[in-house]
Amino acid sequence: MPLTGIRVLDFGRYIAGPYCAALLADYGADVIRIEAPGGNDDRFTVPVAADGSGAMFLQMNRAKRSLTLKPASPEGRGIVRRLVETADVVVANLPHDALVKLGLDHDSLSAINPRIILATASAFGRDGPLSRNVGFDAIGQAMSGTVHLTGTPGQPYRAQVNYVDFGTALHLAFGVLLALREREATGQGQCVSGSLLGTALAMSNGLTIDEALNGIERQPIGNRSFGSAPTDLFRTRDGWIVTQIVGGPIFARWAALVGRPELPADPRFASDILRGDNGEELSAIMQGWCIARTSAEALAELAEARVPAAPVLKPGEALAQPQVAAMGLVEPVAYPGTPAPAPVIRAPIDLSASAKIPPCRAPQVGEHSDAILAELGYDADAISALRAQRII
Repeated sequence: MPLTGIRVLDFGRYIAGPYCAALLADYGADVIRIEAPGGNDDRFTVPVAADGSGAMFLQMNRAKRSLTLKPASPEGRGIVRRLVETADVVVANLPHDALVKLGLDHDSLSAINPRIILATASAFGRDGPLSRNVGFDAIGQAMSGTVHLTGTPGQPYRAQVNYVDFGTALHLAFGVLLALREREATGQGQCVSGSLLGTALAMSNGLTIDEALNGIERQPIGNRSFGSAPTDLFRTRDGWIVTQIVGGPIFARWAALVGRPELPADPRFASDILRGDNGEELSAIMQGWCIARTSAEALAELAEARVPAAPVLKPGEALAQPQVAAMGLVEPVAYPGTPAPAPVIRAPIDLSASAKIPPCRAPQVGEHSDAILAELGYDADAISALRAQRII
């Protein structure tokens, strides 16, 4: 597997750090999650298991080993030092001053192991007036312009899925792979830095370029699109569907399907941006067509015409789709004390010549502490003493 032999120390919390490390674990890295004795708060978000472990935790920490530790204690610092000596990557989505306090900043880590790569993410990065502030996903959404443009006039909405956190994790994982590749040439590690605000702004950059160069201060328009139409959500006789009509050929096929073949010749609809500007009228036409049909009927006709469309599904319906089963995306993983195996989705990519590791569950609190410490040279008496002192 591509990352076999790479050891990752995961001090991450919630999504940005842990998901980065989980992606590396999927392809063979030995990832050690380091959390406080008794478990960190992010373990218990939306509990689904008898021990309180949560749904997000089972996804973010699959295939990892767990070491409980108080890293700020003198004994804990000694253990961290031994871990860093054996590691390739440290993941820690913490502000820079917190990293320094724990001895997890890159200067401190590289003094122990010059080959170490530190992957770190914070809300606002290391520099600037907000660099010491903390934040979560919604902060990035709100400060990137997307919350303002989502929803309706007078009522902005944030996305329910934490896409800024996930995007930051993906950028960090990309950076780690670049740093590993560079280390092959230089023998030296480096720091990979990301931020929630940076990720959010990168993802909304098309919108900010539009305003900077076109001078248009766009306002929220519900589920419609600024740059295409009819791109919107539509009620059918028994539910909702979405369409995304982009490009002249697809628009012409859609127009013919809904009985309005003259629309492509209308100068108001001559391009994607003009269709977006006049999207309210096109959405009304599509809504009239959809309401006379069930979702299944509408989707069948749209598919036949090769017009992009999909049903609006509930989370439980999403995993039950035959297409999801055909793609092999869901991998049930048993975790102690859950009513059924968790339907975990790992990295949704396939390499033609390199497989992922077999599906593995997330660890219970401190499940591998003794084994990891033994690997570092601690004997049974020393491990018992550390446990008695609540260091592990």
